[in-house]
Amino acid sequence: MRAALLEKHSQPLTFVDDIDVEDPREGEVQVQVSHCGICHSDLTIVDMPAGEMLPQVLGHEAAGTVVEVGPGVTRLSKGDRVMLTPLPTCGVCYFCGRGEPQLCVEGQNFMTGLRMDGSSPLSRNGERVFHGFGLAGWGELTTVHERRAVKIPDDTPLEIACVVGCSVQTGVGAVLNTAKVEEGATVLVTGLGGIGVSIVQGARLANASKIIVSDPVAERRDYAANFGATHVLDPTQDDVVAKALEYTGGIGVDYAFDGAGHEKLIEDCVNATRPGGTMTMVGAAMGAYTIPMPALFLTQEKKIQGCILGSCNSHRDVPKFLSLWRKGALDLESMITHRHPIADVNVGLDHMRESRGLRHVLEF
Repeated sequence: MRAALLEKHSQPLTFVDDIDVEDPREGEVQVQVSHCGICHSDLTIVDMPAGEMLPQVLGHEAAGTVVEVGPGVTRLSKGDRVMLTPLPTCGVCYFCGRGEPQLCVEGQNFMTGLRMDGSSPLSRNGERVFHGFGLAGWGELTTVHERRAVKIPDDTPLEIACVVGCSVQTGVGAVLNTAKVEEGATVLVTGLGGIGVSIVQGARLANASKIIVSDPVAERRDYAANFGATHVLDPTQDDVVAKALEYTGGIGVDYAFDGAGHEKLIEDCVNATRPGGTMTMVGAAMGAYTIPMPALFLTQEKKIQGCILGSCNSHRDVPKFLSLWRKGALDLESMITHRHPIADVNVGLDHMRESRGLRHVLEF
């Protein structure tokens, strides 16, 4: 099959047509991918100075059509339209039983993308190819467990469905599921890529009274304003913490979200959060760093928490988000700012490096 293949970190991807895809095993389906987004997490893997898990087909924000089903598959049939999710849920493990499906033990292999037995459904010339994030959506075919595929209505455009896979689940879910922002709350969002703008949409859905946003790129600030931000800041000109305090009468925001995983943004969020407030780390922070914590941090009962895929159960939340989109409450069309044929994946990656637009979608 055709695919964009990462053969060496910090190098352009290679567009190849000789990837072999294994037929579905027990409980698996094979999906013909139609569209897949480019997420900053993919870019981070591409731009790593070194690392293992090569060669690899990346892409984890994908949608397509089921073309084969393996033995024992009960949820899906050939011809079904599906959105693929990087975090499947088994429904029976310790974490699923506690209502924390995003931490399901079967989903924690998403970084290697391999099956639980260590195998990959992809190979090239007899050698293993890593199945990026468990989905490998930058290939025209992918074989995944049926729990990674969420059936969607036949009339749902697949380019719309694909952006729900990561950016919308992560951003909107961070607000509604992880932080549980209540009506009338004040919110700060730092970093306004696809995930950051999805956080803005989530805050709007939660009826937050103030949605303060910060990003150095004017285009992204404009997008955020159109998606519901009430106060827009340029961190190269504005003191984000001081402005957040000013807009909240000196109290600080109830909820702060870092949408990019940068140390300075996380520190701003912590310092802009009111006593008793909550700061949620949503962006993919790959490096290790230390955030200075003021002495009063503990005594003020501020809270800092992580977030993976917006604490979503995809089989529950994807239908909900698509329903909100159909009602006009969630804008998915405007999330897609660039479209590229899969052969131009490197162009899309370059645009991401330049912070151009929100979501770049690859099309087969």
